[in-house]
Amino acid sequence: MSAEAAAQLIPNGCTVGMSGFTGAGYPKAVPKALASRIEKLNEVGERFKINIWTGASTAPELDGELAKVDGINMRLPFQSDPICRAKINDGTMDYIDIHLSEVSQYAWSGFLGKMNIALVEVSGILEDGRLIPSSAIGNNKTWLEQADHIILEVNSGQSSGLEGMHDVYYGTALPPNRKPIMITNPTDRIGEKYLQCDLSKVIAVVETNAPDRNSPFSAPDEVSHRIAGHILDFFKREIEIGRLPPELLPIQSGVGNIPNAVLEGLDAGPFRNLTGFTEVIQDGMLKMLKSGTMTAVSSTAFSLSPAAMQELNDNIDFYRERIILRQQDISNHPELIRRLGVIAMNGLIEADIYGNVNSTHIMGSRMMNGIGGSGDFARNGYLSIFVTPSTAKNGTISAIVPMVSHVDHTEHDVKVVVTEYGLADLRGLSPRQRALKIINNCAHPDFRPRLLDYFERACASGRGMHTPHLLGEALSWHQRYEETGKM
Repeated sequence: MSAEAAAQLIPNGCTVGMSGFTGAGYPKAVPKALASRIEKLNEVGERFKINIWTGASTAPELDGELAKVDGINMRLPFQSDPICRAKINDGTMDYIDIHLSEVSQYAWSGFLGKMNIALVEVSGILEDGRLIPSSAIGNNKTWLEQADHIILEVNSGQSSGLEGMHDVYYGTALPPNRKPIMITNPTDRIGEKYLQCDLSKVIAVVETNAPDRNSPFSAPDEVSHRIAGHILDFFKREIEIGRLPPELLPIQSGVGNIPNAVLEGLDAGPFRNLTGFTEVIQDGMLKMLKSGTMTAVSSTAFSLSPAAMQELNDNIDFYRERIILRQQDISNHPELIRRLGVIAMNGLIEADIYGNVNSTHIMGSRMMNGIGGSGDFARNGYLSIFVTPSTAKNGTISAIVPMVSHVDHTEHDVKVVVTEYGLADLRGLSPRQRALKIINNCAHPDFRPRLLDYFERACASGRGMHTPHLLGEALSWHQRYEETGKM
């Protein structure tokens, strides 16, 4: 049926599990048709809102369109849309920020309530009813199983060559019935190439032909190159010491220009036969596969520029032999991250002098995007590396502060902090040792003397020498920015 007819089947107040992960594999037509329907209802004074669960962020055609007409009541577990973000921060949209590995468990355990409809993009439907997954799996397996009803968008705009790239595992269970997940190498396949679907629950099939949202990455700037250089030098030292093998360990990289620059640095570096165990494949990893620097990648979705997407589609047979797409409760699973010894590299908003990291909130209160999968990998990875420029907003904000205004990753999970000024290896250091390492190695020179002054006065205060703080000043940098526009 048409997208407009399918949108009529979604009732007010229901919960819809939608496909999509970082702008890949999200439904393209029905959300826009639903937004148009809501807009017409708003014009006659009728309020219409739904709850939306996804894999991660989606695209303007989904989050943006529905947020614009005030059609979202509750959103989880991750978003990156500016309209959505504004609604969350002005209190007109509720938002639950969840570790991505836990979303499926939350749904299966009933923590989030009932899912009424699954709205899932697929690449095709086989005669026996199995579904060919699209460019992201995310939580689609769980949504198809949990929902009372299913709406499928069959997108012929996705490459037919995606068929066979996926590995959907149906062996998960809730406690106390869980069994080990038998992956010991990123290349291991343990599941099926297709999604199972109860055809009796399908209430609509909508045909589409539309590309994913593909945002270009900025060319790496000097700051990104310097950050990448520090990480490459660190890896070389770890290999010399014997703490990393020559081919490193499976790489996880968050999305963004700086992580992408690090991947490009790895591609140009001395390392070979690398592997990836990550949640998103972006341009840098595709280039590493093409050059042979990386031999295989396990992920749950793509996040590619238009040029990289064209490269993927043009050489899909080559990449299908080297890429495995899994559901996100496997791609982000703590058991697998710990077993494989993943090297996790993610961005941050701010870090404090003791190594606590805020990756979600601006000035403590305003949500940016969400924790995503960074917590899954930071807590369980062999190495957890957080990268950031040392300042933001033209130097008015320091990324290194006395105390973070919100904590997503505690000092216990943060092993390495990197800025363009240097790298702080925090392993085996006490809090006071970490503070000096972070200040001296990572802080911008304009802020370094004030951070040292704060730390020295906190040590001299007599309040306690394990983690010295001046409580009356700990968040004064943030307050100063709120009042004056600079820290």
